Amino acid sequence: MRKIVVIPDSFKGTISSMNICKIAVTVIKKYYPACEVITVPVADGGEGTVACFSEVLDGESVRVTVKGPYGEDVAASYLRSGKTAIIEMASAAGLPLTEARPNPAITTTYGVGQQILHAIEAGATEIILGLGGSATNDAGCGCAAALGVCFQNTAGEAFVPTGETLHQIVSIDLTEAKKRLSGCTLSAMCDIDNPMHGRSGAAYVFAPQKGASPEMVERLDANLIYLDRLIRSQLKKDVSTLPGGGAAGGFGAGVVAFLDGILTPGIDTVLDLVEFDRLAQGADFILTGEGRIDSQSLRGKVVAGVAKRASALNIPVVAVVGDVSDDAYAVYDLGVTAIFSTNRKAIPFSEARMRSAEDFSHTLEDVIRFSTIFQQNG
Repeated sequence: MRKIVVIPDSFKGTISSMNICKIAVTVIKKYYPACEVITVPVADGGEGTVACFSEVLDGESVRVTVKGPYGEDVAASYLRSGKTAIIEMASAAGLPLTEARPNPAITTTYGVGQQILHAIEAGATEIILGLGGSATNDAGCGCAAALGVCFQNTAGEAFVPTGETLHQIVSIDLTEAKKRLSGCTLSAMCDIDNPMHGRSGAAYVFAPQKGASPEMVERLDANLIYLDRLIRSQLKKDVSTLPGGGAAGGFGAGVVAFLDGILTPGIDTVLDLVEFDRLAQGADFILTGEGRIDSQSLRGKVVAGVAKRASALNIPVVAVVGDVSDDAYAVYDLGVTAIFSTNRKAIPFSEARMRSAEDFSHTLEDVIRFSTIFQQNG
């Protein structure tokens, strides 16, 4: 083996993508000391996104004090690489910041907008925003307000809407925000396709994870429906069925409606930024993986995204994963060459997660040992 590219997603709740990369380098070098191993850890847009990009891009971490989910000052950071700024919304509006008091009715994304504005004022012309791990359900109104969008109530007063006050908005003025965002593109990494509202939308699916009671979920969803209608009537945009519009408490819809941004699969953003086609040239195979591979993996997840690009380059793809669902094998049609599961013993996940790194290492070693047969006979 002369060259292997390692580009995994994390195994949620067990191994980070950066640790997977470290394990892979150790195992591969054990059998192929001279092999060039290129590692590209991938995050899904939530906490850890900036750290992953920092591993593969030349750039600097920019620290900034912004408003947290409850309006308190928090220390956040984003990555600046040339004219590109990579921001994870979780650093200013993430669930861990709420500690033991999560409440998606009153949390805000205002600090996310402050980060974006800071990056633009420092010269960024491209903003990549990770949507994941949010504590909010404000449809990105807080972020939009920080960037200059004016939301007014019936008294004609400007205010910063939260999940519980979206129904108080009577007018939306994008004028100032358009000026601030002029000459800057904004794309949001989004790996879900839930709509803004409804039974599969932001409130019903995700708000309970953020501390919402059933009664609160109903109110939050009703407010998102109200906002959607206002966006259609005043901004002439329809984000009601936008795939990913429900990401981060409706922030996906807000990115498109208020900031003229776009939603992109996270893996496509990663592959473009690291110039995957160039990195992969001459590779013997691509090693990828995720915690569970199933039919959802076909919809813009890491394994599928990598396989599509590698297939076009005629490079084999090996996926080392945790669980393998019965409906996972359609990924072979996308370009995956082989799937290997790290589940080595029939034990509950609560036990398996404690040995996940060890199991990954052993499984990968089996794969690499098997590959030596072809090297010896080639």
